[in-house]
Amino acid sequence: MSTQKQFTNPRAKHGFRGRTCSIISVGSYVPEKVITNADLEKMVETSDEWITTRTGIKERHIAGEKEFTSDMAAKAALRAMQRGNITPDQIDLIIVATITPDMPFPATACLVQHRIGARRAAAFDVEAACSGFIYALEIGQQFITSRTYETVLVIGAEKLSSIVDWKDRNTCVLFGDGAGAAILQHRPDAHGLLTACMGAEGDKAELLCMPGGGSRCPATPESVASGLHFLRMDGKETFKNAVIAMCTAGQEALRRCDLDISRIKCVIPHQANRRIIDAVGDRLGIKPDQVFVNLDKYGNTSAASVAIALDEAVQQRRIQRGDLVLMVVFGAGLTWAAAVIEW
Repeated sequence: MSTQKQFTNPRAKHGFRGRTCSIISVGSYVPEKVITNADLEKMVETSDEWITTRTGIKERHIAGEKEFTSDMAAKAALRAMQRGNITPDQIDLIIVATITPDMPFPATACLVQHRIGARRAAAFDVEAACSGFIYALEIGQQFITSRTYETVLVIGAEKLSSIVDWKDRNTCVLFGDGAGAAILQHRPDAHGLLTACMGAEGDKAELLCMPGGGSRCPATPESVASGLHFLRMDGKETFKNAVIAMCTAGQEALRRCDLDISRIKCVIPHQANRRIIDAVGDRLGIKPDQVFVNLDKYGNTSAASVAIALDEAVQQRRIQRGDLVLMVVFGAGLTWAAAVIEW
């Protein structure tokens, strides 16, 4: 459908004179190994019925022992590059959003740069948990619109299986591994990324965190034995805050563009929990056929979540040129974000 002149471009509305920034291609990758709910029944005290009714997740993809975040990120990037006819020497900047980097430093983006042969590119990581991909999109578009760079590669990638306690039934059933990538460029006669709303609430950081591994709690035999290097989550409070934050961010993004939710062709929410997706959908007035959900196949892949879903929605032709897309996310920090894009 054509959306020309049917919405407001907030950047132009506020006097912005830079170039627009569009996603010209996307790609994703998930590991071959799959752990089903039936598999988890043999590992912890749980059941397929319990997991499905509470989360909507049926299976998740798990990276191999020698398959790392940078490996998955590079594979997703190469697929996006192939679809966009982008060569490694064209890439000016690589931004990787992740909370599971290969190592504390150097940045995973630098490892990806080497893997894909993008020797010209600057590279750095962004850590905003599940909100990371939209945070990275907004950062990347700044470099495009300011004419600093012509081509930016944005990736959300996670190996959450490396920080999940597989003995904790409340968390191990939720998470999976994977990566999604997007190529950003200016596309003439297109609005592209219309707006991105981002927020954080640091006083609730303890609701979803990994206590060990940083300067506050370096790795020691005691910290490892205490399980401080595993992800921890207060499920009920995280759920409540996720619904509120995603609704607020989504409403603000639509308001900035003078859009009603009915005008959005495809809504891509963070794929964390089916009940959260349904609650956000009810509050925003989203119809079932507007929402893209692949949670059942992959679980929560954090920063890779909406990136993988965006790629699948495009490949399934749920999104086509000129359509309006709303992405809305929530993650540890607490962080949240929403973005409206003219595809």
